[in-house]
Amino acid sequence: MSETEKTADRPSAPPPGANAVDRFFRISERGSTVGREIRGGFATFFTMAYILVLNPLILGSAKDKFGHQLDAVQLTTATALVAAVMTVIMGIGGNLPLALAAGLGLNAVVAFQIAPLMSWDDAMGLIVIEGLLICVLVVTGLREAVMRAIPHQLKQAISVGIGLFIAFIGFVDAGFVTRIPDVANTTVPVQLGGTGSLTGWPILVFCLGVLLTIGLLARKVKGAILISIVAMTFLAMIINSAADVKTWGLTTPAWPDKIVDTPDFGLIGHFSLFGAFGAPGVGVITVVLLIFTLILSDFFDTMGTVVGVSAEAGLLDEEGKVPHLGRVLLIDGAAAVAGGAASSSSATSYIESAAGVGEGSRTGFSNVVTGGLFALALFLTPLLTIVPLQAAAPALVAVGFLMMTQVKHIDWDRYEIAIPAFLTIAVMPFTYSITNGIGAGFLAYVLIKAVLGKAKEVHWLLWGTAALFLVYFAIDPIEQVLGVK
Repeated sequence: MSETEKTADRPSAPPPGANAVDRFFRISERGSTVGREIRGGFATFFTMAYILVLNPLILGSAKDKFGHQLDAVQLTTATALVAAVMTVIMGIGGNLPLALAAGLGLNAVVAFQIAPLMSWDDAMGLIVIEGLLICVLVVTGLREAVMRAIPHQLKQAISVGIGLFIAFIGFVDAGFVTRIPDVANTTVPVQLGGTGSLTGWPILVFCLGVLLTIGLLARKVKGAILISIVAMTFLAMIINSAADVKTWGLTTPAWPDKIVDTPDFGLIGHFSLFGAFGAPGVGVITVVLLIFTLILSDFFDTMGTVVGVSAEAGLLDEEGKVPHLGRVLLIDGAAAVAGGAASSSSATSYIESAAGVGEGSRTGFSNVVTGGLFALALFLTPLLTIVPLQAAAPALVAVGFLMMTQVKHIDWDRYEIAIPAFLTIAVMPFTYSITNGIGAGFLAYVLIKAVLGKAKEVHWLLWGTAALFLVYFAIDPIEQVLGVK
């Protein structure tokens, strides 16, 4: 969506809210409507509902040092509970259309890097510590100061990079793009479909979904993204009942045997705050490095997500600042604490929230809708998880395009900003990580400024952040030097 269109969506003089809800969330003031917010809340939920299946799958498939596994049903309950509570809190406290749930990537670190070294309780305790430390960084103003120190055009590059990243996520989740096995000894890392060509009914659903979504967007149809998700889900259910489909991936579009399921809160509160420091065979240096990795990844993933979603919603001010940033970052830090305390891994802001923004969300009211759906999922998980990835992924591709349009605001004639912007944009999708892209951009920005004799123009916080990223990227040799490995 262009800046002109975003501005056109907003009235020149904000009208008074029609009711208390409108005034509290500033719905009319931000050029939105209750209908748009509701549609956006549904769109966000359906594009991230996969976490209700994927998080239990990742955490439940791993064993801790003592061979213990977490219960899948309890993990589903904990994942839905944290997502519901923290998404609503973000909506009410931060008033941004920014949903939260267990962070992908972070949960894999917990499952396959941390848990094998200690008990599950100790591992989740590290997540709580990480979240508390992030809250401290927010309270002291350091986290917000780092975000404000980033040049505006570099923030725009972050948004563009995230756009490409989530579009790539959409293609991968749908199976439109797959990784080529290393045993093939090929120099090409990814391919079209599973065999170099598009095959199977699920891929057809995805392709039709993309065509439907972009067609509706081009026609400026209200509810385009949500209409596409619902229509493709029904189509997938019809195909699944009529054709022989081997697999749809994580979720199968079939009417469930039961609609209501009883939540199991057995994992809530099962964490040991400082148990990791006394875990046998695990040194203090190892624990500190693990916490550092968690903080850095969570810190900058959230930063990129907040900036990207806010920019796409047209909520950044003239200086590129996010409204109520301090509150937003504090709630995000608290979400990490909640995720660890519930044994569902660190919860963080979801870039899939951009799907809701693409549907019209501009306020935290859409979060109340998304959070309410996660709350329903505590009891209706079988019903709310029938949307296959192939039906939801087209929304990510469409939103990737909308976020990509911000690339025109970057000054590509100035290498001191163009090169860092390029690296930020390229590294995110190529490494499947927001944090890696931001780190590459920061390091390049600081280096080029120094080479051009403009080191004084770089905020001291960016120098410090670049140094931390240098440690982050060189963590393996550092661990070897320290004898951690």
